[in-house]
Amino acid sequence: MSKTTKDIEEMKGKEKITVLTGYDSTMVTLCDQVDVILVGDSAGMVMLGYENTTSVTMDDMIRFTTAAKNGRKNSLIVSDLPIKTYENEKDAITNSLRLIQAGADAVKLEGGKEMAKIVSAIVNSGNQLWVI
Repeated sequence: MSKTTKDIEEMKGKEKITVLTGYDSTMVTLCDQVDVILVGDSAGMVMLGYENTTSVTMDDMIRFTTAAKNGRKNSLIVSDLPIKTYENEKDAITNSLRLIQAGADAVKLEGGKEMAKIVSAIVNSGNQLWVI
C-alpha cells in the first residue's frame, strides 16, 4: 500500500522524509522505497531535451505522472504544476485535478505569499487536493 498525504503529515517533525525525483516507471520502480517521488517539471529538460522548464506543458506532466504512477507501489507521488498553469484559481484547480487523475497524490507549485490565494483555492475546492 502506498504512502498517503496523512502518512507524510504524521512524519513531519518526527522523522526524516526522503524524496527522490522520478519521471518514468523504471526509475520509480527502482526508487520506490522512498517516502515521496517528485515528478518535477525538470523532466522536460532531462527527458525531452527542452532548454529549460518553461516549455513544459500540462500534457507533458500528465504523461510523466502517469508513468510514475505505473511504477509506484509504496511512495507518495507529488507532481509539479508547470509554469503558467496556475495563474488563476480556476486554472489551478482544473490543472491540479488533471494531475491527480493522472496518478499524483499531491501537486507542487512555486511561489511565495503571492500564491496563498491560489493554494487556498486548490485546497478548499472540495476535491481533496493536497498542495506542497
